[in-house]
Amino acid sequence: MKLGRLNHIGVATPSIADSVGYYREVMGATQITEPFDMPEQGVKVCFVDTPTDSGMNGTQIELIEPLGEGSTIRGFLEKNPLGGQHHLCYEVPDIDEARAWFEGLGKRILGPTRIGAHGTPIFFLHPKDMMGQLTEIMETPRGSDSH
Repeated sequence: MKLGRLNHIGVATPSIADSVGYYREVMGATQITEPFDMPEQGVKVCFVDTPTDSGMNGTQIELIEPLGEGSTIRGFLEKNPLGGQHHLCYEVPDIDEARAWFEGLGKRILGPTRIGAHGTPIFFLHPKDMMGQLTEIMETPRGSDSH
């Protein structure tokens, strides 16, 4: 296994609408997706694109807002009421191979492999095994620009 592209940085927020305003007005973002609900994960999500000079796709910022009382990020926002960096997401060519690799290293995987916000399989690795960072591993989307 080798390190893949940094696909996105997950940022928890109490309000996607307020965060979108920040990225537009303060950071000058111009490409922001419409928010959409992911009820199975208890979150509302939207992506902020970051450009690059090379013409390649920049890393995205994934804004994550709680959806409902049972949201997986409520605890994070209770500890960080203004929001903040929640996770890093790296692409891999084969999700099953990556899962086996991390399991072989003794890394704790949080839950089953499931479909993430980009429509591709994902899993999360425990922050205590990943230098204190919640880490998402995502299969690179096939035939797309990774967004």
